Amino acid sequence: MANSLPMTLRVYQKLSSAVVPLAPALIKRRLKQGKEDPLRIGERRGLSRDIRPHGPLVWIHGASVGEVLAAAALIEKLRALNIRILLTSGTVTSAAIVAKRFPADIIHQYVPYDSPRYVARFLDHWRPSLALFIESDLWPNLILSSAARRLPMVLINGRMSPRSFPRWRRVAGTISALLGRFDVCLAQSPVDAERFTALGSRNVVTTGNLKLDVPAPPADPAKLERLTAMTRGRPIVVAASTHPGEEEILLDAHRALAGFFPQLLTVIVPRHPNRGEAIARAVAASGLQVALRSCEELPTATTEIYVADTMGELGLFYRLAPIVFMGGSLVEHGGQNPIEAVKLGASIVHGPHVFNFAEVYEALDSAGGARRADTLEALVKQLGQLLADPAAREASVAASERVVGELGGALDRTLAALEPYLLQLRIEMGAANA
Repeated sequence: MANSLPMTLRVYQKLSSAVVPLAPALIKRRLKQGKEDPLRIGERRGLSRDIRPHGPLVWIHGASVGEVLAAAALIEKLRALNIRILLTSGTVTSAAIVAKRFPADIIHQYVPYDSPRYVARFLDHWRPSLALFIESDLWPNLILSSAARRLPMVLINGRMSPRSFPRWRRVAGTISALLGRFDVCLAQSPVDAERFTALGSRNVVTTGNLKLDVPAPPADPAKLERLTAMTRGRPIVVAASTHPGEEEILLDAHRALAGFFPQLLTVIVPRHPNRGEAIARAVAASGLQVALRSCEELPTATTEIYVADTMGELGLFYRLAPIVFMGGSLVEHGGQNPIEAVKLGASIVHGPHVFNFAEVYEALDSAGGARRADTLEALVKQLGQLLADPAAREASVAASERVVGELGGALDRTLAALEPYLLQLRIEMGAANA
């Protein structure tokens, strides 16, 4: 098997083994940056204090928050079949979301660093029965080692972005050797399916985007009641999952809009909460009144910008505001998922860079369920129209809900594609319990 690998992967395997002695320095640096959990750092080396449960175990891997949340409804369906779940991800924020939003019997582990030694420890300990990789987080040693153990692997909610596709085509032998190890590739769209096929995936099926089937995020009723009381009567815009470079534009938009809507409150929810304090300082320096949620501050009558730098509270703010600007779209990040906001009745405004969810935004824009703003002037215009016209808001919400309803169904199609594997697991469960 090793000899049949392309040179790139053979070199990668050797290098990733050779750099293991450097792991302590890497870990120390990442701990300092807040990118690792000091109490769970052993998991990055394939070590775990958790015990593998008895019987079949489905391992689901996603890179970070978006991928993990995309799998939430699928995980719930698997739990209903009494199948135990091991969920891995690579970020501290995703671990926090799992702890907050997922049932206690879901085992979460940080994915091991992609060294053959760490990966072998992980696989030896957990001995998964089936592996489901979400979207496109393709770690070579993780995939090759799993395939060598004859672990069935399925790529679910597969996405190949217009950025990644040409890069992988330049190393076609490498990506083909990785994708060819998967039994099935379940792609989000026909375009993704074409790209995965071109890159060497076998048995590609278009099942749709699981993120369209995610349930609306929860909100603490007492917190919502308190925020609603503090902001009653004020026009509110929420800027969700913002990235560096966007907040400055949003502050300019707020100033322009405040001339027409003097009581306007703009809530900024940064994609990475640890940026909250820096954003609040920038807001204060610009002369606007700011409050910071992580300091347990609430918006008062004089607050103009509320920086909501907490984890897992988007559901709260989507319920608070009738208008949501989706971040990651004014800068070239590719846009954030608008579906949760749509499901909670928000009118959507976004920038031009939405390639992460191109089909969804295209459908929403075409139906009038979302509005695109390429410039500051356009952003002010679109937000202003929605703030001034409740009927326009209602029409956009109705249109977006129709689109999401029509595009849904990925969960059922994914489960249908996984049925042969799940049937095998049920047979194994029956034999184990006999």
